[in-house]
Amino acid sequence: MTNPLLEPGALPAFSKIKPEMIEPAIKQLISENRSAISQLTEHPQPSWDNLIKPLELMGDRLDKAWSPVRHLNSVKSSPDMREAYNKCLPLLSEYSTEISQNHDLYQGYRDIAASAIFNEFSPAQQKTITDALKHFRLGGVELEGKDRARYQQLQKDLSDLQSRFENNLLDATQAWQYHTGDEAELQGLPQYALAMLKQLAEQKELTGYRVTLDMPCYLAVITYADNRDLRRAVYEAYATRASDQGITDKIWDNAAIMVEIVSKRQEKAKILGFSHYAEYSLETKMAADVKQVVDFLNDLARRSQPTAIDEVNERQVFAESLGFIGELEAWDFAYYSEKLKQHRYQISDEDLKPYFSEGRVIKGLFDIVSRLYRVDISRIETGIDTWDETVSFYQIANQQGEVIGQFFLDLYARENKRGGAWMDECVNRYRIDGNIQLPVAYLTCNLTPPLGDEAALFTHDEVITLFHEFGHGLHHMLTRVDVPDVAGINGVEWDAVELPSQFMENFCWEREALNLFARHYQTDEPLPDGLYNRMRDSRNFQSALQMLRQIEFALFDIRLHQQLEINSAAEIQAILDQVRSEVAVVKTPAINRFQNSFSHIFAGGYAAGYYSYKWAEVLSADAFAVFEEEGIFNPETGQRFLQCVLEQGGSRPAMESFRCFRGREPEIDALLRHSGIG
Repeated sequence: MTNPLLEPGALPAFSKIKPEMIEPAIKQLISENRSAISQLTEHPQPSWDNLIKPLELMGDRLDKAWSPVRHLNSVKSSPDMREAYNKCLPLLSEYSTEISQNHDLYQGYRDIAASAIFNEFSPAQQKTITDALKHFRLGGVELEGKDRARYQQLQKDLSDLQSRFENNLLDATQAWQYHTGDEAELQGLPQYALAMLKQLAEQKELTGYRVTLDMPCYLAVITYADNRDLRRAVYEAYATRASDQGITDKIWDNAAIMVEIVSKRQEKAKILGFSHYAEYSLETKMAADVKQVVDFLNDLARRSQPTAIDEVNERQVFAESLGFIGELEAWDFAYYSEKLKQHRYQISDEDLKPYFSEGRVIKGLFDIVSRLYRVDISRIETGIDTWDETVSFYQIANQQGEVIGQFFLDLYARENKRGGAWMDECVNRYRIDGNIQLPVAYLTCNLTPPLGDEAALFTHDEVITLFHEFGHGLHHMLTRVDVPDVAGINGVEWDAVELPSQFMENFCWEREALNLFARHYQTDEPLPDGLYNRMRDSRNFQSALQMLRQIEFALFDIRLHQQLEINSAAEIQAILDQVRSEVAVVKTPAINRFQNSFSHIFAGGYAAGYYSYKWAEVLSADAFAVFEEEGIFNPETGQRFLQCVLEQGGSRPAMESFRCFRGREPEIDALLRHSGIG
């Protein structure tokens, strides 16, 4: 039997990938690469063609084999798939560290950088080389003896720990459910939510209704259920996932894993000569140093807190006017916020959902992108191998009809799929011997699924999520850079990578954009002016509270990774408690273990970088302000953003790309205006 992971092909053969094939394929590719690398370093005069290009080709082949495995482990998890995936993590970690610590390769890059021919390279090639030299140093190439060996072990350990963190979170999330046959317990839930809970029960061959912790279900209950005991039960289950506080099995407690992750990151940073991991992390970001990040976050907090306090008091007073007695608890916040929002603006998700049906939203999104960037997006109906029947596949073509990118779209929440939403690379753009390898993206969400034969109807927040992830996808797919290490999102500073995604969110609020897709799924009636105006007016409802929530997470992250030593989960909790005492304006229950499910920093790429969301939002708001001034579909403005930002990828510093588009460095005013904060 041939192994699909070793067969060259434009797209992965998902249906043919079996767990038992994964480890042998990865071992073979790593072995072949090692043999080839040993020969590369024998060239007396290293050049692009005899050193960098062969390394690119080896990396591309390994990436294309590992990408579908990594993806399947996230969207179609199974015990066998997880076992195969986890077996490969130490192999890949060891191989990656070998590359980073290979003195001969490092010297080869240094020789090329110092040679006269370096100035003849394209900007993308030059950036690839300078980035590589930095990554060699950050990868421990200059370490010797025990430090070198210890660094290698730390890399392996961290890879395993981060995977275990994510697995525990998925298992704990899926282990909890609440089943009831009594619809009275669910009073207050909109009809779409009741239908969703009924469908969840039927999927388990149960009668009645099944509540889970998947995001569409959790949000519906915590926002609309009149049953306070149910809201509390769902909140506590969600807020204590993967901890020792919840009712789920303690085998999924991430407490010890978090301590190990932070401790090993700090040790790694110290071995490389940094004061702490936060300092190490910022080496590859736009922000100059930790002080600049902390000052930025504290300034946003200072500006937001007075308004946030007013928002909290207003919610409390409103709840009391409805007969609530006492102080609102965490499981009451969303419920009474929604009641207040409906009272003030006469608007709810239930009002808006009929205007955001899947087909129209997708078509509208594509229409917006077409107007901005002069591309055409079309679905490929046949001949595409996917991992689930609900997954669709599309291609993007330019004005000349040339296909320039492709993507898989996986919209819905389902079992054995990790939560959240993300864009990941399937294939990178790469010019190989005159031929272009098309960039391919995975666009993954956990939106409300279709109910029965009805079209899927999305909340406005879900529409925003979809637009956000598509912005990441455009960054990956519209790049014109031919060198893979700096094409698309590769090589982009982490605190700038959210610029294209957050930029796309703005179109979800603009009348001209909504006119393209916000139509009633049954009557085709456009979103009424009155409903649109109320939606627009509600945009900044409790925005200061939302701002403080993100600042809380970001400050916790940066402070945690400044700690010189972490010995217990209690110390992690103490850091979070201290941040909350300074920033938050609402009380968090003692049972809450948010950190145990904070996969962005413990299992993802945001460690000492969660501030990037707010940092990049300054960039995105300031960039979108140009469209507000010149017209949101102004073709010249769209082309300038395309050429200055999206097409450039990581081929130059993000600040250069921003200045190219905006004509100056970013200013915070637009973010504050968009957030309704003075």
